[in-house]
Amino acid sequence: MKNKVLFGFATILMVAFLAGCGKVPQVEIDAAKAAIEAAKAAEADVYIPVELAAVQDSMNAVLANVEAQKSKLFKKFGPAKEKLAAVVAMANQAAANAAVKKEEVRKESEKLLNDIKAVTEENGKLILKAPRGKEGAAVIEQIKADMAAIDATVAEAQDFFNKGAFMNALNKIKAAKEKADGINTELKEAIAKVRR
Repeated sequence: MKNKVLFGFATILMVAFLAGCGKVPQVEIDAAKAAIEAAKAAEADVYIPVELAAVQDSMNAVLANVEAQKSKLFKKFGPAKEKLAAVVAMANQAAANAAVKKEEVRKESEKLLNDIKAVTEENGKLILKAPRGKEGAAVIEQIKADMAAIDATVAEAQDFFNKGAFMNALNKIKAAKEKADGINTELKEAIAKVRR
């Protein structure tokens, strides 16, 4: 009888000990959160939002798993620790990829800014040669208004570029370049018709 009581007591102590062994991997959780914040600071949400969302989804899944383990008698945080290490690696890679993408966008923005300045300069010269008939005057006034809007957009894009907001600059400049190219084509076609 005494042995059974001692055995039962020892079993209860062993269960309590094992239940207390599973400790929440708080250090790993904090490291993963810090890595995600570093990726956000590298503007991963701007330049590679899909990749950052995947990292965040992985983190959320691990945190859900940790919460589920907390409620169990025998807690297993080993797999969560491994997944948190993977999240840290993914977040670090996202930060590096964001830096690469940001540089690509910077170069593309810079090129488009230079290209559009050449196109708008050419458009300024072409407008002087454009036909001015009855309907031509109204069309020319509309084109001049469009060119003024393009110039304003280019100025905004240049401002974004100067502030380091390269994605905003690129988005603005792409739309303006498309419109400027359209005007350029329209003017060249109108001038060619008159010459014929």
